[in-house]
Amino acid sequence: MYPILIKAGTLAVYSYGVMIAIGFAAAAFLIYRRSSKFGLDRNRMVNLLIILLLSGIFGARALYIFLNLSFYRANPLEIIMLSKGGLVWYGGFAAALIALVFYLWANKLSFWQVTDLIVPYVVLAQGFGRIGCFLNGCCYGIPVNTGTPFAVRFPFDDTSRLPSQLISAAALFLIFVILRVWQDRRRFEGEIGLGYCMLYSFKRFIVEFLRADNPKILFGLTISQLLSIVVFIIAMALFLKKAGEWKKRPSVSK
Repeated sequence: MYPILIKAGTLAVYSYGVMIAIGFAAAAFLIYRRSSKFGLDRNRMVNLLIILLLSGIFGARALYIFLNLSFYRANPLEIIMLSKGGLVWYGGFAAALIALVFYLWANKLSFWQVTDLIVPYVVLAQGFGRIGCFLNGCCYGIPVNTGTPFAVRFPFDDTSRLPSQLISAAALFLIFVILRVWQDRRRFEGEIGLGYCMLYSFKRFIVEFLRADNPKILFGLTISQLLSIVVFIIAMALFLKKAGEWKKRPSVSK
């Protein structure tokens, strides 16, 4: 756990922010390189990524604060302490989705075409973000017996825990590889974007069982697991609908 990488006087460089910056830079570079293959303007796509980053952080923080409202009422200054973590992905997803729709509408761009381009690299950035969570000590895993393979101990307690952050990061990097390979073989617009929603929500549902920081609220499931079920069902329904439309398309005679 290294929440602060460098400290000089009152200035500090936080590992969480560094990993988010690395993930964003990697995603922006790869999207910039690949935009032309999708017939999209490179600069517009990088501008979009910046908007998605800012709106995503805002939404993720807002939902986290809402879910922990009693704490932040008592400690209002903690609201701006992003260096300590405290983001809920589905809040960021909702806010970024709204920003995405407005940006694409204003620039007259195809929603499905753009999402098929950017989502593999968004997953890559998420993977770096989860490494930041590990270095920061947030999103920690469930307690396990001492001597359990890969178990870790954080300074805030003496309990051996699963490194759920690193497990999540590994799963995200795997999803990135799957989506990147799939991207070159896509058959219809929306295939990669919807594939991302299904793969991520499935991953999140499973990993939540390994985390100890989120309370169970209904049927022994966390809010993220309940949202994962909703996202997966909606994405699957849209995917099957678009796949069916693609199969029914008229064949082109040569």
